[in-house]
Amino acid sequence: MLKQEEIDLLDGILKKHEYDASHVIAIMQEIQKEYHYLPEETLTYISKELKISEAKIYGVATFYENFSLEPKGKYVIKVCDGTACHVRQSTPILEAFRKELGVSEKKKTSSDNLFTVETVSCLGACGLAPVCTVNDTVYPAMTPEKVTEIINSIKEKEGV
Repeated sequence: MLKQEEIDLLDGILKKHEYDASHVIAIMQEIQKEYHYLPEETLTYISKELKISEAKIYGVATFYENFSLEPKGKYVIKVCDGTACHVRQSTPILEAFRKELGVSEKKKTSSDNLFTVETVSCLGACGLAPVCTVNDTVYPAMTPEKVTEIINSIKEKEGV
């Protein structure tokens, strides 16, 4: 069940988009930016407010790879495993992130809910391979050694 502050947040997002159902993707992007995923209750709420069936809302949420129905960490690390990155050794980078954060292919989010590690088919930065992103920051020419630096820098920023 949504708290009043969450309803106010969602109403603000919906109002910004004039309760226009054709803006559903942009609305869902804003919700995901706030929660780091799409909570079920929020989708039910916007379904009702936009007068769109929940099936259609879930269809959008599951069609686009960028949307997540599972909680994610505050920092989402995407390790590219496209051809250029793969041949330039992205796998050891992925393994270094997983080892550093105690996550795996099945358990993608760290116990403190600070980090989520995912692989992606392509980040569109082949000339910078191997590459990863942490939220919107691109890290080019990655190495397993740089993983610890990145994680420590974020933890320091977070006061962890």
